[in-house]
Amino acid sequence: MTSSDRWLPFVLSVSLVSCVPCKAVWGQTPAPAPPPQTAAAVEDDDAALVPTEPDFALINLPTTLRLPRHKGNFRLTHRFQGNLRAGSFGSQAGSLFGLDTGAAIGFEFRFAVAKHLQAAVYRTNIDKQTQFYAKYDPIAQRNSTPVSVSVLASVEGANNFRRDRSPALGAVISRKVRDAAALYATPMWVHNSSSVGDVRETGFVGLGGRLRVRPSVYVVAEVSPRLGGYAPGDPEYSFAIESRYGGHVFQLNFSNTVGTTFSQIARGGAPGGLYLGFNLARKFY
Repeated sequence: MTSSDRWLPFVLSVSLVSCVPCKAVWGQTPAPAPPPQTAAAVEDDDAALVPTEPDFALINLPTTLRLPRHKGNFRLTHRFQGNLRAGSFGSQAGSLFGLDTGAAIGFEFRFAVAKHLQAAVYRTNIDKQTQFYAKYDPIAQRNSTPVSVSVLASVEGANNFRRDRSPALGAVISRKVRDAAALYATPMWVHNSSSVGDVRETGFVGLGGRLRVRPSVYVVAEVSPRLGGYAPGDPEYSFAIESRYGGHVFQLNFSNTVGTTFSQIARGGAPGGLYLGFNLARKFY
């Protein structure tokens, strides 16, 4: 018997053994792939990033961004009270362009108590104004729906909600343009908007937009002309540059008012006023 003949039975045995598991695997039915998420399910995911709507506010005005059920969001508003249009360039530089002056600071926390229903509380140190409001988001923009719609109700009061209470009702209508921009209209009615003297009312419509100039950088602007009622000062306007990083949004803004609640927006801005400020927001989801 030759050397090759002696190795032949061993080679055949190894080949048969190796083929047995192969045939068993080949004979198995492949596990079905998990069904892909439907387009409707993706669109209804409140936690999904909306590239043109990274925050729950433009600058002072609300947006139509939804909050996932039982999740939260924190927002800080900060407005330096030094008027950038007052005084010479030297005097502005001497006060570090308003940074040495006092500031109007506000804190907000919102929580989704149910699907598409948000509750928020906001307090600013301007007269210790405290605002409670709810926002319901029944309509979201989809292929078959051209706009998103939110409705909101609010009540705020000075001295930690002890006096001069001012309820408000409104809506937010938005239209997103691909992944490049979002446009907003916010009609609002505010009761007791004067906060002093006779009880008065103000109707205004906030108009604004957010333009995405880089994947996580935005230019933002808004204006809130009054439609009727009590309308002192100039209509509130603001513009800003904004950056998103993960769940954080930081915004550097300029406004003609340091007010940030609905009644303060209704009263308008200071004639000839321009104030430096910033917003900082953090999502908890």
